[in-house]
Amino acid sequence: MEKNKITPLLKGNVETAEYKEQELIEYAENPFIEALPSIFSEDNVLEQFTRYPIIQDIEKTKNRNLRHHMIKRIKNFIQPLPDHFLIEAKLSTIIRRGYLARNPLDKTYFERLKILNEAHSVKKEEREDALNRNMEHIRSTADSLSIIGISGIGKTTAIERLLLMYPQIIKHEEYNGKLLSRTQIVWLKIDCPYDGNLATLCKSFFKAIDDLFGTRYLEKYGYLNRITSSMMLHMTSLASMYGIGVLVIDEIQHLINAKNDPDEMLNFFVTLTNTVGIPTVLIGTFKALKIFKRDFRQARRAGSEGNIIWDRMTKNSDEWDFFIETLWEFQWLKNKTELTHEMKEFFYDECQGITSVAVNLFILAQERALNTDKEKITKQIINKASKEDLHMIQPMIKALRNNNRSQIMKYEDISINLEDITFKHKNSLQLAGKIKEMAKNEERLFKLKRNNTAENLIIDMNTWGYLIGLQKMN
Repeated sequence: MEKNKITPLLKGNVETAEYKEQELIEYAENPFIEALPSIFSEDNVLEQFTRYPIIQDIEKTKNRNLRHHMIKRIKNFIQPLPDHFLIEAKLSTIIRRGYLARNPLDKTYFERLKILNEAHSVKKEEREDALNRNMEHIRSTADSLSIIGISGIGKTTAIERLLLMYPQIIKHEEYNGKLLSRTQIVWLKIDCPYDGNLATLCKSFFKAIDDLFGTRYLEKYGYLNRITSSMMLHMTSLASMYGIGVLVIDEIQHLINAKNDPDEMLNFFVTLTNTVGIPTVLIGTFKALKIFKRDFRQARRAGSEGNIIWDRMTKNSDEWDFFIETLWEFQWLKNKTELTHEMKEFFYDECQGITSVAVNLFILAQERALNTDKEKITKQIINKASKEDLHMIQPMIKALRNNNRSQIMKYEDISINLEDITFKHKNSLQLAGKIKEMAKNEERLFKLKRNNTAENLIIDMNTWGYLIGLQKMN
């Protein structure tokens, strides 16, 4: 990510609360939980997560200049894989369980807000102890999750698609015939600042709230003379007041760049979850593992719901077969290239199972083939697109292809923990088979493709920012 790049705020739907009967007794009589969508089934996730580009046979007869634009639709391709279902299940759980101890009908909900407000008058060096002491009788049911994965695998795309399955803001007016004036933020996603600065993170949080509601918290709490500890306290107060269901912090590897001790920010996330009761999801590349390894206690507490290690797809996995077989159907060339076993392995060697590299290489290969007489994808065209159009990442691809451990370690964003990956892969095989079986249903696939006409629901898998990041890392 570029240092001065401003990431636009991810915004979801705003809804008025409609309360649903709960199948789990512990979730009943809690307006924050009852207003959420019903717990998603795997079928729900498949239907809502999948995004296939629209393609019609007649389009393949159009002029080349038009088909050049059509090919770009592949950037909208999002294929559900086992990791997506795993993350959805964990996200669904931590949002609901985080609300168990923050029921707006319970007196402890207001007591927590009162303690946070009174903490403003406590000296900075005594504040954390005071919060722990005053809240020790107020339980926290919040959990945290860390998602660590290779650059370009689609972590951000996945979490954003899953968050958008929930309304972002729910307005409560009345519950069981009684007045309940509350504004609930189900989820909020912000990026860790490039410099890893905690004050900048707080300001990003204030601006995100301002963008949602038109408030002026950034001006009120984030001006230059504010000390970081005060901003942190205001941030926790607002998170509690708005009943944030989960706070997602992306790009946490930027903590490596922090001038201050990165443990300070990690400790803040832990306090936010364990003391204030706000669930957190931390997302980063493998470079972020350095941060967690510094302090085992922090690593364990920053991932109480588990740490998902998300690596590239392996060549002989069900995930790769399903992914490439589906992607390969979207060809706008006059002559379709069949996906033979040999072609599948060759394409893998050029992208190494990295989602965004595979998608963009497939686009670039079609664009090159479009300008040939045969209009057909060949190995030579794929190789040329890889070497010339994706030349910036060739050192990384080569290191992965040759399994050169010393070279791989030079690029921290692609280093992997083989034990974690092996364990994850074994657990994913059964689910991968189930996804494949579900997607074979022709009626379901037709419905998925038909639903994808709404371009505003598509998240662009644009990898160019990723490529620039890798180039800078090199």
